[in-house]
Amino acid sequence: MLVYIARRLLWAPVLLFAASLFVFVLGHYGPGDPVEVRLGTQHYTPEAAARIRAQMGLDKPIPVQYGRYVWSALRGDFGQSYRYQGKSVSSLLGPKLWVSAQLFFAGMLIMFTLGVAIGFYAALRQGTWIDPTIVASALVLYALPVFITAPVLIMLFALWLGWVPTSGWGGFFDKRIILPALTIGLPGIAVFARMMRTSTLDVLGQDFIRTAKAKGLRAWVVNYRHIARNAMIPILTVLGFSFAGMLGGALIAELIFGIPGVASFSLDAIFQRDYPVITALALIGAGSLVIANLIVDVLYAVVDPRIRYS
Repeated sequence: MLVYIARRLLWAPVLLFAASLFVFVLGHYGPGDPVEVRLGTQHYTPEAAARIRAQMGLDKPIPVQYGRYVWSALRGDFGQSYRYQGKSVSSLLGPKLWVSAQLFFAGMLIMFTLGVAIGFYAALRQGTWIDPTIVASALVLYALPVFITAPVLIMLFALWLGWVPTSGWGGFFDKRIILPALTIGLPGIAVFARMMRTSTLDVLGQDFIRTAKAKGLRAWVVNYRHIARNAMIPILTVLGFSFAGMLGGALIAELIFGIPGVASFSLDAIFQRDYPVITALALIGAGSLVIANLIVDVLYAVVDPRIRYS
């Protein structure tokens, strides 16, 4: 297992290098000039632009600029923000990433726990009215986009019932995280519920389940130790792929609920051509995906003892 993890981690720098190179080159050859955006049309002159480019190091060849950026990034320095002069990208992104990470984890927790539990319950109730009701409800939840789900949740739980505040941020254990976490987690609940139901029905028809029941094992032992554990294997695969999809939903939820995460900050960086911030966000996103998929692969061996990595 340790050899497999080490081998996977050795590929991480290669993937991060490719992602950073793509974003860095695209930022310099794409439309828009950060110097022009910084000066504005009224104060832009070729002399002022040349002076600022020299100060920012943008007058150097692209390979030199990228080499300096990689060397600084290896030491944990993602450079200085073009928009916020004199402030490092790390100091600007750190607090906002922590806020977004808390919201993302809450959404993943809701999506995984409720989706797996609902799907497992629907499979055990196959043949009753409960099963098709859950499946139909999952399809409705999955079809609703975030910008519709969020206003409905606000009207229901905040305006009509008055259970939670409508906006703001108070941390992971604050009530204000409930609505945005539900907003990004509801579509995932539908996906996990359907996947868990299908996987559970497939496991229910296996011979070892009939053998376990024939031995006289208790129902909860058969359900949770034999059925649920084996049905979880396909769910782990979906968990890795859903990580990327939830990132987009989390950013939209942050904008709707006024959460001080990376959503508005990243949009401002794009419009202001703040390429050090954009590149850092791309590296962080790529690194998170690599780590998430590695964790999923490790969980395969934890859930299924038959899986061994060499």
